[in-house]
Amino acid sequence: MSSLLRTPLYDWHVAHHGRMVEFGGWEMPVQYTSIVDEHHAVRKAAGLFDISHMGRFSCLAPEAAEVIERLVTCSVATMKPGQIRYGLVCRDDGGILDDVLVYNIPSPLQGKSEFGLVVNAGNRTKIWDWIQTRAPGPWTDVSANKPMIALQGPKAVELVRQLPFNFYSGPCQLPAELGYYRNGIWFREKRYGHIVSVSRTGYTGEDGFEFICGEETVKILWDHLIELGAQPCGLGARDTLRLEAAMPLYGHELSETIDPLTAGLDFAVKLDKADFIGKQALVEIATKSDRRVRVGLKLAGRRIAREGSTVHLADQQIGEVTSGTFSPTLEQAISMAYVAPAMAAVGTAVKVDIRGKREAATVVPLPFYQRAK
Repeated sequence: MSSLLRTPLYDWHVAHHGRMVEFGGWEMPVQYTSIVDEHHAVRKAAGLFDISHMGRFSCLAPEAAEVIERLVTCSVATMKPGQIRYGLVCRDDGGILDDVLVYNIPSPLQGKSEFGLVVNAGNRTKIWDWIQTRAPGPWTDVSANKPMIALQGPKAVELVRQLPFNFYSGPCQLPAELGYYRNGIWFREKRYGHIVSVSRTGYTGEDGFEFICGEETVKILWDHLIELGAQPCGLGARDTLRLEAAMPLYGHELSETIDPLTAGLDFAVKLDKADFIGKQALVEIATKSDRRVRVGLKLAGRRIAREGSTVHLADQQIGEVTSGTFSPTLEQAISMAYVAPAMAAVGTAVKVDIRGKREAATVVPLPFYQRAK
């Protein structure tokens, strides 16, 4: 019997020919049809992802903002109800333990402040333990009973407008009216039965929404979105989509040996805010001019430079690839890499070692793909 965790949608995935793989301790669908077809569905219409493997923590208390402020690099104290911010949880030396989303949830409970954290699946236990020792508070791990799905693509707003939600608590009346990186809570008594948390967020480079709700509710919502025209997509397409959008992935662009400033995530690090774990180390790192730089590479040929491939300029190794794929949108092999700062200029011609053979590549701006606003 498998020891892997399964989401409430597992039976649906299997019944609809999802190819199941291990990911972060979960049994998840990597694809249904093909990664390329699912990738294009998100870029051109709307794709639907089961992301229930992500960790979800809730902190419900008047001091919730103060507790989380010490834990993450972004500013929490200035967040308004319904706002979401991207931040990082760091070690004392500035190394990244995880990248997270912080939610200021517009709670209908008067006098209560509710905040949420969404963390990476493989880091859920690590971050939970870190919180208990470094930023204790009235935390609840809701990962097991609050599944999460994501609707992504240019038609996502059109589909969400057709969902029969009633207003409950949030910055606007309907989910489709949410601004980017905003969240609210809605419900539909007859069809869904329970409240649904909706956020205008995603990990694909497209517009879209993420939903958190109960186990039975998520099955109804999933089926309804597919009835409306969303195409189910697996984690394979999610990875090619995020790479085109140059979104870092923990274990690749991010790790405990990489700090947020080196990763190019300065926007999520507020060194002028109150003290947080890792701040002093990051203040010192910010003064260094010899930090490696995260860059994009476009390869001349179709061979893919995967994680660990070395980057060279003449006879000198100048960096290493962290992620690579063949971009379905650009129809070109692309990679992200960390290289020495002197060789990070756009247009620099380099060579990438792919299984013993060096392939020509060029440093290009990130992201590789950016949707039209």
